[in-house]
Amino acid sequence: MGKPASGSGQLSTSVYPGMKRKIYSLRIDHCLRSISLKRTKIILVAATAIFLSAGCVTTSVSRTATDEVIDLSGRWNDTDARLTAEVLINDVLSRPWLLNFVEEESTKPVVIIGSVRNKSSEHIDLLPLIKSFQMELINSGKVKFVADAKAREEIRSEREDQQSNASEDTATKLADETGADFMLQGVITTTVDAVDGKRVVLYQTNLELVDLRSNEIVWLGEKGIKKLVEQAKASW
Repeated sequence: MGKPASGSGQLSTSVYPGMKRKIYSLRIDHCLRSISLKRTKIILVAATAIFLSAGCVTTSVSRTATDEVIDLSGRWNDTDARLTAEVLINDVLSRPWLLNFVEEESTKPVVIIGSVRNKSSEHIDLLPLIKSFQMELINSGKVKFVADAKAREEIRSEREDQQSNASEDTATKLADETGADFMLQGVITTTVDAVDGKRVVLYQTNLELVDLRSNEIVWLGEKGIKKLVEQAKASW
């Protein structure tokens, strides 16, 4: 009988090193997968915690007085519009042009608001400011006030409709409007200075009153509102 192969029952020395390397490779791959799985679990847990904490945020609403000053973003707001209108209209109604007109014409002047332009560095809804101008002028009782161009178009359309559909006794006459004597015009600008999370913003509102007969500017007024806005840096 032939002799048994050398090293019977054991791996050949030429095969063993290759299998050993393969085993090491499998072990390393297993370890890497295990580490990756652990990292994935940690990320998922963290993301879940953030999601749950965000979902637990509650909204609180409380009513405040309409004249209470509340500044959240530091931008132009309703308080700025109200304060600006009060100061400027009080000033224009205390100047000589008003007394001079009343003495010459023996009647109150008729005022209309023209364009108020936003030349600032941010979007500003000018309607609240314009409405505040109107309210201060009308409630003063010192001037008469007529509707602006946009409102007049709607009113004229209604007046035209009445000529065809309303009775003769109730239809409003055409070409019977009250003409304005003076037009109020203005502009809002901003000056911004910022450094290291701090920002100073100056909102400047300039108005002028123009005599519509002569184009003479009979009054100039300005109102500035300066705000210091500080933004804290996020800490992690």
